[in-house]
Amino acid sequence: MESAPFIGVALLHLLLIGFFSLISLGLFVFWLVVLIDCIKNEPSEGNDKIIWILVIVLLHALGALLYLLIRKPQRKERYGV
Repeated sequence: MESAPFIGVALLHLLLIGFFSLISLGLFVFWLVVLIDCIKNEPSEGNDKIIWILVIVLLHALGALLYLLIRKPQRKERYGV
């Protein structure tokens, strides 16, 4: 019966790995959707599009969040897209 605590710890580790894997996958999908939105819908005036793509790519989920909070409302207001 000494293996029972080990099984509990192993199960906990598997659950934690699964949980963090789902979070990582969700953040990756979020990042990818925002990057595609920026590439497809951001107007190509000046360097704005290139700069936002670099921000999203280099800062990953934080860059994607910044884009959604800062630029997307400005783009919708200005261009309606």
